[in-house]
Amino acid sequence: MTRIAIFGATGRMGQTLIRLITDDADLELVGAATEPGHADIGSDAGSTAGVRSLGVVITDDTSAAVSNADVAIDFTLPAAAQSNLASCVEHGVALVMGTTGLSADDDAALKGAAGSIAVLYGRNMSVGVNLLSELARLAGKSLGTEYDIEIKEAHHRNKVDAPSGTALQLGESVAQGRGLALDSVAVYERHGIGESRTPGSIGFSSVRAGNIVGDHTVLFAADEEIIELRHRALDRAVFARGALRAATWIAGRQAGFYTMNNVLEL
Repeated sequence: MTRIAIFGATGRMGQTLIRLITDDADLELVGAATEPGHADIGSDAGSTAGVRSLGVVITDDTSAAVSNADVAIDFTLPAAAQSNLASCVEHGVALVMGTTGLSADDDAALKGAAGSIAVLYGRNMSVGVNLLSELARLAGKSLGTEYDIEIKEAHHRNKVDAPSGTALQLGESVAQGRGLALDSVAVYERHGIGESRTPGSIGFSSVRAGNIVGDHTVLFAADEEIIELRHRALDRAVFARGALRAATWIAGRQAGFYTMNNVLEL
């Protein structure tokens, strides 16, 4: 039995995680945290998620939420990442970090904490996306610079970061395949009349509309052919299932920094 605490328990991902945990006999929800002042503080986490009462009260005390957990899963906002991480370190609890839009300081904090707890960071927990990322790396390695590369992503109107963390992950994979650092070749914005495309660059474009769960395409375009690698998420449950797979995998692991590649043995 893997005991799990959820940071962001009142959000869309948190609610999905709670429902899936309730349906899995090998998982147990032992903690549920949300931001201070939220209307659901003091409510039962299961009832709030639309399932049976679980006897787990939603709290804004992140330390208390993780105190009895084997692993915590974080789908919140970047501003909460380091305080949530500190609560896990305090109690020696493994962490699956799924929050996107983290800063360089946040990344450094995660890697620093990996000296004392097991930390798994994934910009996208979907098994399919992580396989796509590996395919993108192989394509970047195999296809020459005569192939222009564009990464297109679309999400719901309320997503606050752009490009998405998944798009950046895909870009890093392609750049890695070419033996480059993404920062040296990424183009995040085009407008007006300017220069033509820079050879070897990796372009990004973002759409925010409707209730799109997540749609990512890596395009390799040469003069004589176009190759597209695409993943479309149809339900947020695909991310939650991947996060729970990661949580089950990392529970009990020795301290260290891990990714979904470790979980999937890629």
